[in-house]
Amino acid sequence: MMNKFKRLLIGRPMKSAEIEGEKLTKLKALAVLSSDALSSVAYGTEQILIVLMAAGFAAVWYSIPISIAVLGLLLILILSYRQTIFAYPTGGGAYIVAKTNLGEPVGLLAGGSLLVDYILTVAVSSSAGTDAITSAIPSLHDHRVLIALIMIVFLTVMNLRGVTESASVLAIPVYLFVIAIFVLILSGIIKFATGGVHAAAPALGTTVSNVSLFLLLKAFSSGCSALTGVEAVSNAIPNFKQPSERNAATTLIMMGTILGAMFIGISLLAYWYGIAPNPKETVVSQIANATFGRGTIYYIIQGITALILFLAANTAYSAFPLLAFMLAKDKFMPRMFMVRGDRLGFSNGIINLGVLSALLVILFQGNTENLIPMYALGVFIPFTLSQLGMMVRWVKLKPPGWRVKFIINTIGMLTTLTIALIFVFTKFTHIWMVFIFLPIVIYIFYQTQRHYHNTAEQLRIDVIRDKPIIKGNTIVVPIAGITQVVKQSIGYAKSVTDNVVAVYVGFNDEEIERMEKKWEEWDPGVRLIVLRSSYRSVLRPLMKFINTVEWKTSATDHITVLIPQFITKHWWQHILHNQTSLVLRAYLFNQKNVVISTFPFHLNK
Repeated sequence: MMNKFKRLLIGRPMKSAEIEGEKLTKLKALAVLSSDALSSVAYGTEQILIVLMAAGFAAVWYSIPISIAVLGLLLILILSYRQTIFAYPTGGGAYIVAKTNLGEPVGLLAGGSLLVDYILTVAVSSSAGTDAITSAIPSLHDHRVLIALIMIVFLTVMNLRGVTESASVLAIPVYLFVIAIFVLILSGIIKFATGGVHAAAPALGTTVSNVSLFLLLKAFSSGCSALTGVEAVSNAIPNFKQPSERNAATTLIMMGTILGAMFIGISLLAYWYGIAPNPKETVVSQIANATFGRGTIYYIIQGITALILFLAANTAYSAFPLLAFMLAKDKFMPRMFMVRGDRLGFSNGIINLGVLSALLVILFQGNTENLIPMYALGVFIPFTLSQLGMMVRWVKLKPPGWRVKFIINTIGMLTTLTIALIFVFTKFTHIWMVFIFLPIVIYIFYQTQRHYHNTAEQLRIDVIRDKPIIKGNTIVVPIAGITQVVKQSIGYAKSVTDNVVAVYVGFNDEEIERMEKKWEEWDPGVRLIVLRSSYRSVLRPLMKFINTVEWKTSATDHITVLIPQFITKHWWQHILHNQTSLVLRAYLFNQKNVVISTFPFHLNK
């Protein structure tokens, strides 16, 4: 039943040889890996306007030079990550760059930040998509958390079905969104040019007395939230068809070009239309309403925008499992993140990402505004470390033309560092959890690696000198009476060794005497040890006896406790049996020199 349901959800298992068929073309990769960056067009301009409105509506004209500055940073990041793709074609992005050039601790800081950012990506994208829906249908506002959780479940299942299948499905809404935004921008420009808009937008260069440099930098840093997701392509190079690095570099440039054009277009329309941020209606919704009215085209744009905001989370579903794989390969995360699932994806990474992001949505009640500062800071830390790592690389290797590359990375590093610091100083109340969570994540990384190193040290053998130690075997069979399962358990034990003892725990003299008499009549050829329990506990006297046997015979024998256990016909019947055996097994797991074995007895009725 469960297996059929699993097949229905994620499809048939795939052979390892089919892995090449799961690689992405440029067009599919653009949809899967750029959905996060492209979707940020829906809220990047809005974040700038929210900050500027603190100085009054007259300050909104600053959104244009700020948007141009954001485009400049986008260009630097695209050029920088293009260099990273060719320098580190195995993927890993900021983690690999920082680890290789700046040292392991800095690499873990970059890797931990990216993991946190990918979790936040899913939470922010699902929350932002819900905001777009509730802007069009205000009656759904109270159900925004449920809507976001449903979408996270959908994306998790889609990605468990495999990279290629999810890319084929998700490519359609991504490209529809690009088309819809360009239609909106062109229609808006035409309407503005023909005098169809009568908004009292402040003129460029209007003097605003209470605008400070700090406010402008804060608005710039908020607008840079539109750049989140730019690094995903460099993290996921192994997902591309060959030549993977060349295809990844082309995809990155395509993404940057489309993102830049859409972002500046939305910013210009927002300024020309005199749009002010509204907590109950997004900026894109207001522009679409002003351009087309609340008709069919408006609802199509809002529907596609909501869909792409949801699907932006898919970028994280592509990048998080790969980064977790690399960290697990370096022994900083559990080995389960290295295992490919039935559909050749890293299923454990996908599932963990879905669960953690869902918890975050519940914790923040789907409030996008509270999540975006943490989201943006989480990506600008790796941005900065990646740029700094590439600077160190150019200085060390000095390849032809390295000075130009060094200057590009230096400008990018200083800019992203400034933005990260602005976030820290201006929105500390929103991002303080990052400074608690990141050290905890890095501590867990080191503890995980330490455990794996200690385990390897204890498991390592000298193949010349270390030979197996041959001992005898003493089998202890706990029994509760004389039954078919006891008969078969003792028969199995005697087939292994002659040193078999059955142990019975009695609570009163009458019970013990009756058991001894029946055992003598049955005479299975095995000695019966009867233990008295004055406090009606089976476990305590049994464990005391096992410990005594182990102490006396450990030098010559292995001690095996053979526990009879019922296997019921129906799953619900299991709770009616085996409670003592489960407790006994749980306790024995902590005994160093005791082997635990279970003898199953299948009930047919």
